[in-house]
Amino acid sequence: MLTLPYEQALTREDSTSGLYYDCSAHMLWVGERTRQLDGAHVEFLRGVANPLGIKASDKMDPNELVRLIDILNPKNKPGRITVIVRMGAENMRVKLPYLIRAVRGAGQTVTWVSDPMHGNTIKAPCGLKTRSFDAIRAEVRAFFDVHDQEGSYPGGVHLEMTGQNVTECVGGSRTVTYNDLSSRYHTHCDPRLNASQSLELSFVIADRLRNRRIGSRHPLPSIRF
Repeated sequence: MLTLPYEQALTREDSTSGLYYDCSAHMLWVGERTRQLDGAHVEFLRGVANPLGIKASDKMDPNELVRLIDILNPKNKPGRITVIVRMGAENMRVKLPYLIRAVRGAGQTVTWVSDPMHGNTIKAPCGLKTRSFDAIRAEVRAFFDVHDQEGSYPGGVHLEMTGQNVTECVGGSRTVTYNDLSSRYHTHCDPRLNASQSLELSFVIADRLRNRRIGSRHPLPSIRF
């Protein structure tokens, strides 16, 4: 959310509740350039009732995150705030635990979501913008590992993907190389996972969720006769 006049023009008051909603989207978010605590974007979002996302990179200070959540969700309403972390696998393992601990220590209720796409964009030797499947997968695994370690809940994963057989991200079981990029590079914006890469990553996520569910089961108490 960058252009405030556009967002303001699409904001309406709900006649039944008296609350204001920005009708440009269901969920709005602020990122590195727009999440200043005393900035106009945060002030605007504070006044609308939409669910809100906060993008957090490795530059996010834990105390700043707590203050920002308090401004945007002073009543600590569940479902209001989603923290979207995007910082690369290694930074995720180092930085995310401090964010989780700070938010938990403040008693704040948020949903944690991983965005493994935007922190892993690189420029290929041919000049095209691309992403490494291995880096994306590593960040997803780090996201789950940290939440397992901290006893918190991985609430979601944001992916940019297509069902088409494009060649925009390198790697995957059906290896896409740098030399392959130009053959089916159809995106007009960011590189997307193709159908095969998306399925491969989906199985990785499904395995982690299944293992987490199995690990959380408590054995039934024994019955003595």
